[in-house]
Amino acid sequence: MSRETPITTAWPGRPYPLGATWDGEGVNFALFSEHAQAVHLAVFDPSGRRERHRIELKERTDDIWHCYLPEARPGLAYGYYVRGPYKPEEGHRFNHHKLLLDPYAKDFIGRLRWNDALFGYTLGHRKGDLSFDRRDSASFMPKCRVLEPAFTWDGDRRPDIPWTDMVIYEMHVRGFTMRHPEVPDALRGTYAALATAPVITYLKRLGVTTLELLPVHSFINDHYLVQKGLQNYWGYNTLGFFAPEMRYSASEKVKEFKTMVRTLHSAGIEVILDVVYNHTCEGHQLGPTLSMRGMDNAAYYMLGEDRRYYADYTGCGNTVNLEHPRALQLVMDSLRYWVEEMHVDGFRFDLASALAREGGVVQHLGGFFDVIRQDPVLNRVKLIAEPWDLGAGGYQVGNFPPGWAEWNDRYRDGMRAYWKGDGGVIGEFARRLTGSSDLYGRSGKKPLASINFITAHDGFTLHDLVAYNGKHNEANGEENRDGSDNNRSWNCGAEGVTDDAAVLARRERQQRNFIATLLLSQGVPMLLAGDELGRSQGGNNNAYCQDNEISWLRWDLSSMQEAQLRFTQMLINLRRSHPTFRRRDFFDGRALFGGQLKDVLWLKPDGSEMSPQEWEHEHARCLGMYLAGAAIGDVGRRGRPVYDDDFLIAFNAHAEEVLFTVPDIPGEAWRVVIDTFEPEGLGDGLLNAGERCALRGRSLVVLTRPMAMA
Repeated sequence: MSRETPITTAWPGRPYPLGATWDGEGVNFALFSEHAQAVHLAVFDPSGRRERHRIELKERTDDIWHCYLPEARPGLAYGYYVRGPYKPEEGHRFNHHKLLLDPYAKDFIGRLRWNDALFGYTLGHRKGDLSFDRRDSASFMPKCRVLEPAFTWDGDRRPDIPWTDMVIYEMHVRGFTMRHPEVPDALRGTYAALATAPVITYLKRLGVTTLELLPVHSFINDHYLVQKGLQNYWGYNTLGFFAPEMRYSASEKVKEFKTMVRTLHSAGIEVILDVVYNHTCEGHQLGPTLSMRGMDNAAYYMLGEDRRYYADYTGCGNTVNLEHPRALQLVMDSLRYWVEEMHVDGFRFDLASALAREGGVVQHLGGFFDVIRQDPVLNRVKLIAEPWDLGAGGYQVGNFPPGWAEWNDRYRDGMRAYWKGDGGVIGEFARRLTGSSDLYGRSGKKPLASINFITAHDGFTLHDLVAYNGKHNEANGEENRDGSDNNRSWNCGAEGVTDDAAVLARRERQQRNFIATLLLSQGVPMLLAGDELGRSQGGNNNAYCQDNEISWLRWDLSSMQEAQLRFTQMLINLRRSHPTFRRRDFFDGRALFGGQLKDVLWLKPDGSEMSPQEWEHEHARCLGMYLAGAAIGDVGRRGRPVYDDDFLIAFNAHAEEVLFTVPDIPGEAWRVVIDTFEPEGLGDGLLNAGERCALRGRSLVVLTRPMAMA
């Protein structure tokens, strides 16, 4: 928009769609506020620094304030001033001196700069948040920007990877490429970097199918982090639910994100977003007034019995009130926007239990889930819940409705405990390995409802899981008090960096054990970016504020790291090549074709079948799992039965070698294909029924042969 063009005309406009919408002739502005008394639209110069016009929105339809500016064009910078009651004790926090960002803004210009004027009350006042601050906050605020949505998608088609075939790769947009030597310096850490040939080639060779990006919705750096010289790196501090975060954009244009998605799709790779709809960056009653708090605090946020305070089920100060139809509409409109306009393939919902709360109680079939289930756009994309929040009754693993997959922390904890060498966990290990039927089977869901992971962004990396007994978060400036103390980690004999060859070999082996277990488990595997490279955060298990080399991936690999990468590629390829590891249904222990052979057989080291009471033995740390290739019980695209080779996997979490007897099951000789004790993880040789295999300390072995019939 030209710097000299004045805004002289304002028409009534329409109440829908919400936000600022360019229709080719002008821009319609629509803003919800149920309790406001007046709304003014502030128009700024293209830089967003100087206010040029202020226009009163005189039209109000069903609590939507609206106008149409026929002279406005894409690129126009704007914000709102909203007048209403300032009565915090009644839940109202209107302050018409504070510039507010449109909750529907699709683009921002500028950055938030912390200043006392951003707060609706006067900091340090004896009345606290009951006081009223009259300073204009516009100078310190980013501004909304009208977006030109046109983009050439060139026939973009979603890869639509079946859940059975997915290998999720949890990635931070910035951290993945900040040190990548083949990405141009100007592009590192951006959406554009993920669309470069070296990155695409790496992802394809690794074999992952689906990127799960840490939050890319626009967010801010927390005030207390800025005061300590740190930044919010993970991004769980949302400012706007429609605008992509511009710190990840080399061009500072929204279309860069679209180009990234289009390029990844053309390579057959899906894009899932980690989204944070449970809370916003405005925090608790002492937080700043930036957007929804000043638009209509009592409508957008859950309030406590004392309406001055917030119902905080997120640990972040506030909880978005999805019981209010307009707040629910905001979330649904945002989700549809990212699917229809940005072409993403699905979402992982942070603290998803908070989205299910009605009257403060988790309602599994509450309004949010009902709306998504019937939505013609959203019921076709992938939906993944982080199935807990911080409130009472918030832990809901296994309880989300059909159509939802879940992060399975029971899988994470069970696998860590087993390979750490804990006793009495062999039954838990087997349940998680086979898809967690105890969690998902009772509600009619399938193994694919379980998103299996050993590590994620929150916690130790895989390398650090086997290199540290305790967290080392000193760089966060909280005297190592932050982050979980329940890591189920084991340093393999030395804490942190060491040159002890035996300890290093043990760590490498443990990482291979975890990678192999993850990729051979039923369910959907999720790999944390960099785990295949042995990435370390120096023992920091809460690197949310470390936008630096603590969090960024290193690409100058040692020979050991290159070997781990090759091993991961091999396991992903093994999983992709064999439907045995990608079943759509749970094992049921049934006999095949009227014979004696079961679809899964659990074996003791002597080759005999486990009895029910033996699962409870405290000392049991070694078991075998026979998977019959004739018992997959699935059909392919054309309705034909799916068969596979037979597999025998033997696990040994003992520190000492265990001799494992190959079971007496008719069929050809077994070929050893994986042995995690070996530096490259490769097995060798043939074994016949009755022969003994040396399962060395803390290792697993995978054997295969052509399918045997019962």
